[in-house]
Amino acid sequence: MIFNVSVIKSLLRLKGLLLSGFFTLLLFINLSYGQTAEAEANFAVCKACHTIGGGKLVGPDLQGVTERRDEAWLIKFIQNSQELINAGDPEAVKIFEEYNKIPMPPNNLTDDQVRDILLYIENGGVVAGAEVGETEQEVAEEVAVEDADTELLVEMKREDARHLQATFIAMVVLILLALFDLLVTKIIKQKWIPIVILIIAVIISGEVIFIEATNLGRQQYYQPEQPVWFSHKVHAGQNQIDCKYCHFTADKSMHSGIPPVAVCMNCHNQVKKGKITGETEIAKVIDAYNNGEPIEWVKVHNLPDHVYFNHSQHVNVGKMDCTECHGDVEKMDEIIQVNDLSMGWCIDCHRTKEVNFANKFYDQYKQLHEEIANGEKSKVLVTDVGGEDCQRCHY
Repeated sequence: MIFNVSVIKSLLRLKGLLLSGFFTLLLFINLSYGQTAEAEANFAVCKACHTIGGGKLVGPDLQGVTERRDEAWLIKFIQNSQELINAGDPEAVKIFEEYNKIPMPPNNLTDDQVRDILLYIENGGVVAGAEVGETEQEVAEEVAVEDADTELLVEMKREDARHLQATFIAMVVLILLALFDLLVTKIIKQKWIPIVILIIAVIISGEVIFIEATNLGRQQYYQPEQPVWFSHKVHAGQNQIDCKYCHFTADKSMHSGIPPVAVCMNCHNQVKKGKITGETEIAKVIDAYNNGEPIEWVKVHNLPDHVYFNHSQHVNVGKMDCTECHGDVEKMDEIIQVNDLSMGWCIDCHRTKEVNFANKFYDQYKQLHEEIANGEKSKVLVTDVGGEDCQRCHY
């Protein structure tokens, strides 16, 4: 009897250990696939075609997608939908045909990254555990104030430019009048008066000429009228479309590129009415696509012909964010050049921008590596690797 009781107690203890181990394993598995902040960044590309509870866009509304589809299937579909379609998967083919046979581009994501995105979708498009931010109304009010401030600043700068022109014209008139009186009419008996006027007018006009000369080739606050009223605030701000979805050569080419009409039609094949412009502006895009004609967008950010600038180098190697050069684009309706893009502005950036010296390309800079190892340098700036060399941008 004692033996039986001991055996039973031992079995109960073993059962308890097994159960606790099982639940610990479940907890570990759950934690290993917990949601991370990376999901929000990865989902930014998806937002171009999908919403979470906002209805159909180019693709289906993703709210409740994890309940409608098996996780393993979702992982395969998100990673490469065309592969499933070409294999004849009935669900994949059905979705492809239902949404006008617009292919979803393949995504270079691991299984865990896709699971992370699915958790983000389940959580309603919010990173789990993240602090709740401001209300939409508060954000909208802040943006409105910032927009008003930006518009006021732009108008002030334009007014300054107009004042300079008016000042220059006035000084030229004064110079001519002073010279004419000194040499011809001699109405003013005290010769020192027209001479003083002449000297002051020459100094002021010279200053205006200097200011305007330094601005040659610069277009700060340039905001041309575009053939289609396109709002970056709506697309990049409200819809949170990633910059590189439209400017897809930004990290691959010397130029960021202007998106072809076909890229616009990925969304506007379905979205044919805007909240602000109605159907008029989107109709221009659709007509251009149907007629096989490109939209003649006007380039806003321009550099002089003698300047070499490689966009991909700054995006890939420099790890620069778009806003550093282009300003808060997601808050702009019509794009405006906020920085002067002068040589001094670029060099000031090179003097403060730190280089990722772990890049194998920089192995050849042996002296700098020795200085870092000896403690002579704590960081390497762009100027240390030729960021001030004339031939880098002018050759």
